[in-house]
Amino acid sequence: MASAVVIHEAAQKVFTPETLRSAAKQSVGCLVVPVRLRRAIKKYIREQEQPHMKRKVLSLSQSLNEIKGVNLQLTATTSKELFDDPLKSVDQSKRWKIQSSYGDIGLMYRDDETIAYVASRMPAVFSACHRVLKEVRRRLPGFSPSTVLDFGAGTGSAFWALREVWPQSLEKVNLIEPSQSMQRAGRSLIQGLKNLPLIHSYESIETLTKNIKKSERKHDIVIASYVLGEIPSLKDRITTVRQLWDLTKDVLVLVEPGTPQGSSIISQMRSHILWMEKRKLRKLKIGTNDDTTKEKDLVADAQKTGAFIVAPCAHDGTCPLEKGGTYCHFVQRLERTSIQRIYKRSKGKPLRGFEDEKFSYVVFRRGQRPKEAWPLNGMKFDTLKEQHAKRNPEDLEIDYEDLVKQQQQQQQQDIVLYEEPDPVTYDSDVMETTDVDEINEIDDDDDEETPADLGSGWGRIIFSPIRRGKQVTMNICRSTKPDGSEGAYDRVIVTKSKNPTLHHQARRSLWGDLWPF
Repeated sequence: MASAVVIHEAAQKVFTPETLRSAAKQSVGCLVVPVRLRRAIKKYIREQEQPHMKRKVLSLSQSLNEIKGVNLQLTATTSKELFDDPLKSVDQSKRWKIQSSYGDIGLMYRDDETIAYVASRMPAVFSACHRVLKEVRRRLPGFSPSTVLDFGAGTGSAFWALREVWPQSLEKVNLIEPSQSMQRAGRSLIQGLKNLPLIHSYESIETLTKNIKKSERKHDIVIASYVLGEIPSLKDRITTVRQLWDLTKDVLVLVEPGTPQGSSIISQMRSHILWMEKRKLRKLKIGTNDDTTKEKDLVADAQKTGAFIVAPCAHDGTCPLEKGGTYCHFVQRLERTSIQRIYKRSKGKPLRGFEDEKFSYVVFRRGQRPKEAWPLNGMKFDTLKEQHAKRNPEDLEIDYEDLVKQQQQQQQQDIVLYEEPDPVTYDSDVMETTDVDEINEIDDDDDEETPADLGSGWGRIIFSPIRRGKQVTMNICRSTKPDGSEGAYDRVIVTKSKNPTLHHQARRSLWGDLWPF
C-alpha cells in the first residue's frame, strides 16, 4: 500500500517518500575519529613528552575564550555598511590592504599551544570539517576536487577531513599557515601515510601568489576553518575572504565556532560575497544596454558570474535569523579519543566519553543557483483516515503462531541489546587495533542514490525538532521564492493525522537535516 501518490510523472522519477527521507538526511550521528588520525595524535603527543599537559590544555581553552570577548566588542562597534558595501567607507588608496593577520588578536601558536591544540582541539575541529565536507559531497555528487587550498591549516584538521571525504581525487594541496610550530606538527602527523597528494606550505596568501603560476592559482575547493575569528580587524577579514574567493575555482567553505560571534562572522562573510557577485552582475547588465549580441554574451557571462549558497541556506537572500534574536549553528557529536580523555578536564564531574562540537558554516559555489522543481511539487499524501480506508482486510488477520515466534525472537534480541556495557571500554579504543589497510578497503555505503538538489525547495532544520505525542514541531530556514532570492525562518508543525508519511520523516529528522517543500 503506497501512502503517497505522485501526480506528475517527472516528479515520480525524482523523489518518492522513501527517497525523500534519504535525500533529506545530512546529519551524522556520533562520529568516531578515524584510526589513522588517532594513532598519529597519540604518536605525536608521546614524542613530545611535555610536562604539565593538563595545565597547557586549560591555558589554551582560556585563550580561545578571550578571543570570543574580542570578537563580541568588534561586532558591536562595527557599522553594517562595512560588510554590506565596504567601498563607501574606505579610501581608494587603502582598499583591500591587509594591515593585520590572524595571531594579532592575542593568541600565538607556539610549541606549548600547538601541543595542547593537537591533544584537545584537533579531533573536534576535524569532526566539524568532516561533517561540512561530507554534506558538500552529498549535495554535489559530481564534484571531486583535485586542487585544494586550506587557509589557516593549523595542524591539518581540514586536510585530514578532505582525505576522508575524497580519498582518491586529491592531487595537489596548498596549505597557508604562518605558525612554524603548527606546520611542524602537521608534517609530523602525516608521516607514514600512503598515497599523499602533492603538498606545499606557505606563510600567507601573498607568499602563495608569488610562488605559483597565475594559471595555477585557482583551486577546486578552498576551505578556511576556525581562523577568521582570529583576525582582529573586520575589514581585514573581508579582504582575506575576497582573496580566498579570487583563488576559488568552484567551491569556498568557511567554518567557524558555533558561538554568537562565530555565527556573526559567517553571516557577515555570506552577505559580502553575495553582495559582491550581485554587484558584478549588475555591472554586466548595465554594459549591455539594448544590444542583442551583448545580451547573448550576458547570458553566458551570468552563468559563470555570481555565487549561491550550497549549504546550509536554501536561499541567497538576507539571513532571516539576523533579527530573530538567535543565531545559526549546528552540532556534531564525536567520541572522545583516549588522548582527550587523559588531558581534558571536567568541572567537578566525570568526563563524558563524547563531546558536542558546535560550529557555524557556509558553502559558496560559483555560478547561478539551479532552477529545480520543489521536491513536494506534484505529490499528494494520504491522511491517516485515507490510509486506514485503503487497508486490505486480509492484511489485518493475525497469525498467532507467527506472532509468538516474533515475540520470542524479540526477547532474545532484547537480552543482547540491553546487556550492560563496560564503562571503561570505548569503541574508539577497540578500533585502534584495526589494520589500516583493511579500513582503506571499506566502501562508504551511506551515499544517497537520489541526493537533494541545489534548488530552493529544501529547507534547513535549525535546532532539535520537538516531538510531542503525534506531532513534531520544527524550526526551519527556507526559501520563500522559487528562485531562492528571499528566505524566511518558519515554525512547521507536522501531525500524524494529516500527513503520516511526512510525520514519519519528521520524527526521524535531526538538527541540521533538510526538509522538503
